[in-house]
Order: sequence, then C-alpha cells, then structure tokens
Amino acid sequence: MTHEAQQSIDALKKSIIDHNAVTPAEHFERVVNLVRVLRSECPWDRKQTPDSLAHLLLEESYELVHAIDTGDDPELKKELGDLLLHVCFQVLLADEAKKFSFVEVFEALCEKLISRHPHVFGDVKVDTEEEVLGNWENLKMKEGRKSLLDGVPKAMSELLRAYRVQKKVAGVGFDWPSDAGVLDKLVEEIGELRNAADKREREEEFGDLLFTIVNYSRFIDTNPEDALRKATNKFMGRFRKVEEAVLASGKSWPEFSAEELDALWNAAKKEG
Repeated sequence: MTHEAQQSIDALKKSIIDHNAVTPAEHFERVVNLVRVLRSECPWDRKQTPDSLAHLLLEESYELVHAIDTGDDPELKKELGDLLLHVCFQVLLADEAKKFSFVEVFEALCEKLISRHPHVFGDVKVDTEEEVLGNWENLKMKEGRKSLLDGVPKAMSELLRAYRVQKKVAGVGFDWPSDAGVLDKLVEEIGELRNAADKREREEEFGDLLFTIVNYSRFIDTNPEDALRKATNKFMGRFRKVEEAVLASGKSWPEFSAEELDALWNAAKKEG
C-alpha cells in the first residue's frame, strides 16, 4: 500500500471512531467506510470473495428470520446490521473488480421498482393484490425474460422454491379454480404414494404430494416455509419438555415404553 493510500485509510479510521453522523445517509457512509477499512486492514476480510461470503449471507438471513419469529427486537436490530454488512461487503467487492458501484445498485433498484409499479408511478389502475402480482410478472417478461420461471433461485430451500414457482404461474392464471380441487389432488397423491411399487416410485410420488401440499398453502394464505419452521419449533419445544421429564424420572430412554413416552408427549402438549 502506498503512503497516500495508508493516509487515506487512517483518515477513514479516525472518521469512523470520531463520527458525528446524524442522518441515515451519514450513518450508511460510516458503515461503508468501516467495511473499506476492514477490507484493507484485516487479514480475514482481505481474503474474502463473493463466493466465500455467500454461505454466510444465507446464514445471516436465517438468523434474521429467527429473530423475527421470536419477537426479539434487540436481536433483530443486530441481525439487520449483520445483513447490511454483507450487502455492503458484496457491493464493495464488485466495485473493486470494476463491475458496479453502490450508485449503480441504488439506481438499478429504483428504476426496477418504479417500472414495476405503474399503478403508483404511472396511470395503470389496480384494485387487488392479485392484479398487482399479475402486472408484476407481465412487466418482468417485457424486460426480456424468456420464461416466467427465470430468476427463481436454485439456492432456495426446495419448499420455498416450489412456493415461488407456483405463485408465479398462478399470477398469470395457471392455477386451480379453488382449494377444493387441490384437496382432491392431495387425496389422489396420497393414494398414488400408497400404491407406489418401489423406492424410486415412492420418492416421485412423495415429491408430488409435497408439491401439492405447497400448492394448498397458497389457498390458505400461508407460506409453507414459515408454517413448517413454526411446526418444527413447536415440536422442539415439546420434545424438550419430554426430555426434562425423562431426566427427572432418573430412568434412561430405553426404560420407557412407547405408551409412557406418548403420555409424556401429551403432557407436554397440554403445558403448551
């Protein structure tokens, strides 16, 4: 690093520590400068690439969702900051590689949102959420996409990816007329799973059943990822109560019969 570059970094470090930021823009600039300093001065940060940070970005997103689920506002504030840090890091890495800058990111975001909200920034009239979503998908096709399904991330959980795919096609009218048809389809898929002849066929039919369950979630206005996460958390909470009861009994797990464990489970359910 040249002497001038080091002087610049030292000045940034001083401004970060002795800051007098007031407005959101000034605080954001402080965060960006902080990431710049870390990128320059920290051996770990210097080694990072967009790929090396990708899994951490995903982990931070899950931790943010957990804070929302638990209603933990202090933790939510921290996790939002962690996510912002990763966004800043990714843009700075792109800027270093002369790919794009913060300004280009902000411009692209604003242009996209303005163009996709003609009912807000133009003269298009809409009355329902469904009309908004239909317009949204049609506008994306006009932007050059060859398929409605372009842009569905492969890195998503498969449960959420199925939900996104189904919402996209439903937005252009490719959907069940009512939830009754989906429930009939569920019964049909359960029957096909029962009659599956081998492992390969069972896997295929089980996948069809899951896909149909996700379809039904849309009709009851429920995100399947959220529903499954809450169900898993509920199960974990109840199972911990069962564990506590087993521990308090002084007996080991193999000493309990299936009926006794079921009774402990029902007691945990009654406790809420």
